Amino acid sequence: MILNNFVVFEGIDGAGTSTQMRLLAERDSGKKIAFTAEPTERPTGKFLRQILAGKEKVAPQTAAYLFAADRAEHLWGQGGIVDQTKNGLTVVSDRYLFSNLAYQGVTCGEDLPKTLNSPFPLPQLLFFFDISAQKSLERVEMRGEAKEIYENEKFLNDTASRYRAIIDQYKKLENSGMRIVELDATLPKEKISDLIWKEILPIINS
Repeated sequence: MILNNFVVFEGIDGAGTSTQMRLLAERDSGKKIAFTAEPTERPTGKFLRQILAGKEKVAPQTAAYLFAADRAEHLWGQGGIVDQTKNGLTVVSDRYLFSNLAYQGVTCGEDLPKTLNSPFPLPQLLFFFDISAQKSLERVEMRGEAKEIYENEKFLNDTASRYRAIIDQYKKLENSGMRIVELDATLPKEKISDLIWKEILPIINS
């Protein structure tokens, strides 16, 4: 199932999704886009951010369930993605179920994340930011911020491989209705922004 007027940015840490969210917001002069992210700012998401920061510890399977619960609220909770699309907005999310399939696919195997995410609709448009773990970590280091628990080269290498496999699987699905745009995340940020704007503009104006 496709949720129209829903767009997702995906990629490993340091891929540049947050930067492109900011640049897209600057272009949205007509305020036709609602910007959001996962984990959310809802209670479930705030607890997940504590886990990602290493301040709380849970089993990998528990984390997979928590990410799915946060996603359910993100979609169907009051004022969530579905409500916003019904109100005529295009919703752009920094991460969605593909992150869960990639990251939790590494930590607890692919079966549980696949099962937990099966009820969720696919976005109309998915941007995949393709970048190596080494390059992404260079960017993370430049932030000068404390690293999250997944921000190490071995884990991100594994996650990048999982992401690639997941994207390839969805590309092979016939009649999924989801358009996938792969981006070279090492390109200049202005170039990437132009590519995104070109792809998203028809959705905003539809």
